[in-house]
Amino acid sequence: MKVPPLVSPGPALTVEEVRRYSRHLIIPDVAMAGQQRMMNAKVLCVGAGGLGSPALMYLAAAGVGTLGIVEFDTVDESNLQRQIIHGQSDIGKSKAVSAKEKIAEINPYVKVNIHEVRLDTSNVLDIFSQYDLIVDGTDNFATRYLVNDACVLLGKPYVWGSIYRFDGQASVFWAEYGPCYRCLYPEPPPPGMVPSCAEGGVLGVLCASIGSIQTTEAIKLIAGIGEPLIGSLMIYDALEMSYRKIKVRKDPNCPVCSENPTQTQLLEDYEAFCGVLSEGAEIAVKDSTISVTELKSMIDNNENIFLIDVREPSEWEIVRIPGATLIPKQEFLDGRALAKLPQDKQIILHCKAGVRSAECLAIVKNAGFADAAHVSGGVIAWVKQIDPTLPVY
Repeated sequence: MKVPPLVSPGPALTVEEVRRYSRHLIIPDVAMAGQQRMMNAKVLCVGAGGLGSPALMYLAAAGVGTLGIVEFDTVDESNLQRQIIHGQSDIGKSKAVSAKEKIAEINPYVKVNIHEVRLDTSNVLDIFSQYDLIVDGTDNFATRYLVNDACVLLGKPYVWGSIYRFDGQASVFWAEYGPCYRCLYPEPPPPGMVPSCAEGGVLGVLCASIGSIQTTEAIKLIAGIGEPLIGSLMIYDALEMSYRKIKVRKDPNCPVCSENPTQTQLLEDYEAFCGVLSEGAEIAVKDSTISVTELKSMIDNNENIFLIDVREPSEWEIVRIPGATLIPKQEFLDGRALAKLPQDKQIILHCKAGVRSAECLAIVKNAGFADAAHVSGGVIAWVKQIDPTLPVY
């Protein structure tokens, strides 16, 4: 679907700007007017991580006049495998500040606004209203639904991307011309069903593949060229090196973008809407959660426990808590794990950070192991609080 240019052309280019953007200017579809639109555009990138890194770098190189960055995190060594806007010297630094510094090196003509806040219902409308276009580089469902609903309410388009291991997806959601994110995904997946990149991993270069698609779509929207991915979902499989497009239609009963929406304002709590834990897991962990210091004490005192690591074998190879037995989460889901559990020991479960072990705890308790417990913070908390010599991931 072709749509009109999102941004009107700005002032004439200077001699220096003509030199910088000359390869754009000689493309008939872009030309002087298209470049002036880009230089007059205000684009907000939600996140300066895996997807935000290539998107911000190429938006800056393309000459987008104003870039906004919403990011409250700091640069960690584990980010550097994929978040290419940051480097070794940036470890510990604010991601927003680090990204702003790199953008200044790429293109000093770009104005950068940083918003070092956690995006939520109290600030999203105010921040988004300052920009023409939103590029979504988030990695959690609660923020994705928040971004979508805010864009629908403000009438703004946003370019969405998602990555996991070797697979990526991208689309453009603009309720004025097509479906929104809720039309594609009316409800979030059940808690624990879709692991995050931190739990499941991601091929670093996949971020560049999907981030560059997002940047391309943003430029097309700004300049009014080509056919954006409005009403289409692009699916990329890096292992097969295949792209395919799936049509996405507007949901006539969408609660936020239909003709008669049932939801005309932001939800009160997007975390609750998406649910980090299932209801069963929330009940199970209520009085059955121990800290890593309590676990260390149990181990030191030779208490009668059976410690189970529910992560994947690849994670087990990186780091493990001494004395743990590996039984991956899937074996709890399909029931195979229950036969491996001793009846004469207290079952203690842990994972990377505590989400997967909580889901497994609900299964174990339902099977009759009433005194079972799980470890808050998982192996990450163990490394940080008990043995900092071990690696984290």
